[in-house]
Amino acid sequence: MQLQLESITKDVGDDAHLYEMCLYEMSLTLEPGLNVLLGSTTAGKTSLMRLMAGLDRPSSGRVLVDGQDVTTHSVKRRNVAFVYQQFINYPSLTVFENIASPLRVRGGLSKQEIRKRVEQTAEMMRISAMLDRLPAELSGGQQQRTAIARALIKEGPLLLLDEPLVNLDYKLREELRAEMQNIFASRDAIVVYSTTEPQEALMLGGTTFVLDQGRLLQNGPTLDVYHVPVSQRVGQVFSDPPMNLLPGRIQAQMLELAGHFRGERPPHMQGLADEDYQIGVRAGHVTLAPSSDDDIAIPIRVELAEISGSETFIHAGVAEADKFQSDLHLVAQLAGVHQYVLGQEATVYFNPKRLYVFDLAGKLVAAPRLSAKRALSDRRGA
Repeated sequence: MQLQLESITKDVGDDAHLYEMCLYEMSLTLEPGLNVLLGSTTAGKTSLMRLMAGLDRPSSGRVLVDGQDVTTHSVKRRNVAFVYQQFINYPSLTVFENIASPLRVRGGLSKQEIRKRVEQTAEMMRISAMLDRLPAELSGGQQQRTAIARALIKEGPLLLLDEPLVNLDYKLREELRAEMQNIFASRDAIVVYSTTEPQEALMLGGTTFVLDQGRLLQNGPTLDVYHVPVSQRVGQVFSDPPMNLLPGRIQAQMLELAGHFRGERPPHMQGLADEDYQIGVRAGHVTLAPSSDDDIAIPIRVELAEISGSETFIHAGVAEADKFQSDLHLVAQLAGVHQYVLGQEATVYFNPKRLYVFDLAGKLVAAPRLSAKRALSDRRGA
């Protein structure tokens, strides 16, 4: 199966309350495998999935399945399974009957075959012991696993999952995410999975479509999009915390950053014209100590320090040309627990070989050259 959305738009008129449902003209093609929609809660992910499912129609453009125009086909005429972030189950049916319901509607299977498939699917989702219970007797996580199992058992050519793990606790979310990766890999279907979390997109892999305020910014293999964002906006959406941006200038063979660092430009910046740029650095690449003699040292003033498990997030003002500016900030994601107080001054470092360069219009003009080892470490969240 191939799913194409051809020059589709979704117009919501003048109703400001519905702007998050608006979609500007975009075209995309989805092939069997995992397709991740990445963006904020107002990016248009759900609106796009509703068009794919046939729950809504585009204001303009076409939806094609294997080249056939299905734009006007209702959801009943499409073989689609949809899992929402708010779990939806039939309250009067047991878990077994909830999962079995798509098979019973479709018909053609014996009771023994239905039971076998329900039990296999329930085992995958770790709810085998709950098949005789009603949804009201389940926890939120168990109810969501039931809803996912019902979608999986349908085995349709298109499976849509709209932030399906967002309401689960962290431990269960991590377990299910790993399980679902294996489930998706074994299916010959188009799986569309929406998320607001860049780290989740990296862990899932596949193909990622980056959305922002109803616009498709970039799409491609997930690691390619992460490592080579075509614009500073993509770099910020596909980073958590968002990618830091600092003013920079290239002059002859020298790089100047925030008026502090003047040194030889790294290899990936060779060939750039002598002018002003925006320099991007991910929060996880900011450190408290230099890792090499080439590292950039930037004076900061702490505005907020957040300790989150085994990491500390430092929100800081940056000194430009030896003077702190009210509108120049960065976030450092530091391993370990670090104690800082409001207003404390410090110095942070990052390697110039890990910097992104954007022109003043926000377009990427240079990206780091990553080794296979570094690419793998970024996927693991380093």
